[in-house]
Amino acid sequence: MALNLINRVPIFVLAFMLTTALNMVGAEATAVQSRVENGSTIVDQSGRRLVSKKSFKRIISLYGAHTENLFNLGLNKEIIGVSRQETYPPEASHKPAFSYHDDPERFIAARPDLVIIRPMIARGYPQFVAALEKSGITIVSLQPDTVENMHTYWHILGILSGTRHRATTMISQFNTAVSDYKALTKSKSTKKRVYFEAIHSKMKTFAPHSMAAFALETAGGINIASDAKPFRNTNIAYYGKERILSHASEIDVYLAQSGAMNQPSVELIKNEPGFNAIKAVAANQIFIIDEQIVSRPTLRLLEGIYEIGRLLYPNLYNLNAYAILERAMGF
Repeated sequence: MALNLINRVPIFVLAFMLTTALNMVGAEATAVQSRVENGSTIVDQSGRRLVSKKSFKRIISLYGAHTENLFNLGLNKEIIGVSRQETYPPEASHKPAFSYHDDPERFIAARPDLVIIRPMIARGYPQFVAALEKSGITIVSLQPDTVENMHTYWHILGILSGTRHRATTMISQFNTAVSDYKALTKSKSTKKRVYFEAIHSKMKTFAPHSMAAFALETAGGINIASDAKPFRNTNIAYYGKERILSHASEIDVYLAQSGAMNQPSVELIKNEPGFNAIKAVAANQIFIIDEQIVSRPTLRLLEGIYEIGRLLYPNLYNLNAYAILERAMGF
């Protein structure tokens, strides 16, 4: 039956499927982490090398995290466009909206000197990227996958925009807050054990190196799925219902992120067949948290740590932790 089906598929379709698969494998195998060389040479995640000689003054951001970080660097004036449906910070909603689905001529007409994308756009829309580069627009592709890489990413944004000092300050504020958060629960002899859901329908959790896992552990939680293996070099990891239920008696708290790829509810999790055996589910310790504060490489990751901490250790965090967040975020 399989051979008959394949024989009926046009050869050009099979060729397209094979090419697509090879491209995906190649993209993963040759993935480049962004870095800075010799203080001013930037290497982005597509392998582009850019020697920074001047700061960019007309920037279009095609990822919400880029936009948020650029605003944190004080670049309201320099940001001339953002991706669609951006709402944070509120000022972003007043900027012209752009998309990689748009005709490149729309970008060219806006006269940006820099467009910051992410690897998904670079891989999926190479003709769009090539058209902008052909017109003389600088393209930089960035999306860090760990907190360590996030610091490099902030540093790169500072170099590109002429705000190195502010970027260095952001990194320092972040690291100080992380140390202060960790100190809150350092002396606790018993810590909460947590399963952190990434995608409910596929029973996926977060990879151990992910920002969400970092936020959980910084808040004082123990990641019950610390043995999860990343899926295709991403921040997501398949875990499966059987493995989740094998830890049923150990899970004190069930966390789930809510966002575009996962829109769970407490009731959905409660009603999942077999989940009534999970300790956290039986004790109504199910909580939903916004993906923007646990999965994006921005200063608001500190807010995610704070919110997780309040869920795990309400008395401790409600008493002492807001001051840490206040100092770091400048509330």
